[in-house]
Amino acid sequence: MVIVFALVALAVLALVAALHLYVWRRLVRDTTRPRGVARRSGTALFVAAPVLMIAALVAERSGAPFWLQRALAWPGFLWMALALYLLLATVVTEPVRVWAGRRARRATREAVLAGLGAVPVPSAERAGVADDAPVSAAEPSGRAEGASLSPAPAGPSAGADGTSSSEAPQASALAASALSRRVFVSRVAGGTAAAVALGTTGWGTYGVLRGPRVKRLTVPLARLPRSAHGFRIAVVSDIHLGPVLGRDFARTVVGTINSTQPDMIAVVGDLVDGSVKNLGPAAAPLAGLESRLGTYFVTGNHEYFSGAAQWLDEVRTLGMRPLENARTELPYFDLAGVNDLQGESEGHGPDFRKALGDRDPSRACVLMAHQPVQIHQAVHYSVDLQLSGHTHGGQLWPGNLVAEAANPTVAGLDRYGDTQLYVSRGAGAWGPPTRVWAPSDITVIELASRQA
Repeated sequence: MVIVFALVALAVLALVAALHLYVWRRLVRDTTRPRGVARRSGTALFVAAPVLMIAALVAERSGAPFWLQRALAWPGFLWMALALYLLLATVVTEPVRVWAGRRARRATREAVLAGLGAVPVPSAERAGVADDAPVSAAEPSGRAEGASLSPAPAGPSAGADGTSSSEAPQASALAASALSRRVFVSRVAGGTAAAVALGTTGWGTYGVLRGPRVKRLTVPLARLPRSAHGFRIAVVSDIHLGPVLGRDFARTVVGTINSTQPDMIAVVGDLVDGSVKNLGPAAAPLAGLESRLGTYFVTGNHEYFSGAAQWLDEVRTLGMRPLENARTELPYFDLAGVNDLQGESEGHGPDFRKALGDRDPSRACVLMAHQPVQIHQAVHYSVDLQLSGHTHGGQLWPGNLVAEAANPTVAGLDRYGDTQLYVSRGAGAWGPPTRVWAPSDITVIELASRQA
């Protein structure tokens, strides 16, 4: 297993290096002068930035000192997003470069031919050869057999070497012009790619740091009593407090949730990326969450990377109630929660039978389960509504294509048989604090009774 992991890691590193080399060639080598300041600076960036990116990932996963994680996270993770969009923008502009390269090569060939055609071929009497003797354009015929020729008449039509003083410089100018056009097109394409990548990354980062927006949705439940019509659940997932998103971000999330005045709050996993020791102070503002029936919590996969047992104790001190394969009977419906699938690695995986096996089937049931793939078991146990997160909606386009391949639903409301599944895009971000075409959200679900 260790050998397989090492081979996979080497393959990934080789792919990352190859992609960075490709972008460097297009954005740095093709647009700058050899040994110039711009060339050296660009090369240094394309060496240092991917090293910081890999170091940030390793530091977070290995539990490095938190100060080191924070120092590496901002530049390393931001480069991860920027490199993605530099690559995509460079690929999009590739046809322009190919066209410019072909034009430059064609112009160069024409210039070479024009330069060769500019070499004069003297008459047989002046060259000392027969009229039908072959003459090589590359051989100065004026010096055949060592003969000394009389100089050509001075004038604008002849140069000192016997070539045309107007046609030869014209050929050189054509070649230089072709090269200049090629460099110009490379610089325009590279500048456009860099500007688009920087703008996209900046816009996506601002969207995360600004905080999640509130999304409202009405979901009818067949077994919900009339008295529960209009019951509001604030659903928040994937906050991902860590070396980038910290205490201030937690305050923003709390303020946004409280402003909706929900009846209940559901925190659907991936609260943190780090230990209680490092992130306890960052999570402290979550104690200020307010709702009529309280805040409930289930684990996500990242809790099991961060010390799930310690975080379950911590969220209790913050006033949340963890549902560890458990169920509680609220006044109008049953609320259940199951552990994340990652918990199986520690012997604490999801147990649907324990959470749902003995419930009253006449009551509506809402299930909190971090990963959307758990919907199939929820259908088996006749759950009315499952609340999930995990996907981030893809987070960085075109990541949604990968998310769609791995999850039954990437974002929004969907139906599987008699069970509805709602997947939140999440409030925060993992890795780069950046989202592109997958905006963060806190969703207020208003339950509707069909008896109303």
